[in-house]
Amino acid sequence: MSFFAVLLALLIEQIKPLPRVNRVGQALQAWVAWVARTLDAGQRRHARIVWAVSVLVPTAVAALLYLLVRQYSLLLALAFDVAVLYLTLGFRQFSHYFTDIRDAIDRGDEAQARQHLAQWKQIDASDLPRAELLRQVLEHALLAAHRHVFGVFFWFVILSALGLGPAGAVLYRLAEFVSRRWLAMRERQDTELNDHLPKLSGPLFAAIDLVPSRLTAAGFAVVGNFEEAVNAWRRVGPGDEPRNEGVILATAAGAVGVQIGPLATTEPVSAAAEDGLSEPASGQPAPRLLAPQAGHLQSMVGLVWRSVVLWMLLVALLTLANVLG
Repeated sequence: MSFFAVLLALLIEQIKPLPRVNRVGQALQAWVAWVARTLDAGQRRHARIVWAVSVLVPTAVAALLYLLVRQYSLLLALAFDVAVLYLTLGFRQFSHYFTDIRDAIDRGDEAQARQHLAQWKQIDASDLPRAELLRQVLEHALLAAHRHVFGVFFWFVILSALGLGPAGAVLYRLAEFVSRRWLAMRERQDTELNDHLPKLSGPLFAAIDLVPSRLTAAGFAVVGNFEEAVNAWRRVGPGDEPRNEGVILATAAGAVGVQIGPLATTEPVSAAAEDGLSEPASGQPAPRLLAPQAGHLQSMVGLVWRSVVLWMLLVALLTLANVLG
């Protein structure tokens, strides 16, 4: 049933995407803010309580509702899965920014593209050179695709296999949301923020995202340039933080052949190296990467969609094997 739930949710989202401002998002922000105001007294233990209530309570509620609905009808359980996935999984929750930026670049309106990027990332992008603009668009789009699609997909499938329905999707999205929200509040130097909240939520989300990020990177390697993607993955060192994001971006860089993420400063290889006549002193050939160009935007879109198809096929095969077994 997981396969059909994900497929239906993606199809519905393509037909009727959530608006940029919606009641569910507003309710989520209100919930997290209320929990922090009610339970946070500034201590480390209070941060643990706030995170647990903000993330784990809605996750448990989703699991209980699913178990209750499933007792009455499998079709209702499937509908509940699809409804929760529609709210937590999908490209259209972020792709409007990417599409607007790509259209502006295609028109040659880089100023408009910078404005869209500034709105998307909440940064000052007015002075970004073209290559840096394209690099940031590629990086942010890849990470958004992982957090809105692949990470949700993984945890939904895992907990659904355990009989907990869409609880995994709720767990991942809430953990990502509170981590991002509290980090943004710390960067704004919000005086009402318990400093323990971002320190706690960041590592917890990194732990939740550890396996999904590697699977996303593996998918990019399989559907892209496998040899260069694996080579780029190996070049991500322990000092490249945050590590999960670095693995995703480096592998995508090698799969497509563009300088982004930890490999953004990688220099293009020389002609001799292209012919196999020279290698770095380490003995490991450098990835053959180009500076970001407009054409890489479409290449990344193709990479992400091919990876989605790959994982959907794998889940379909597992579902079929389970049925036949």
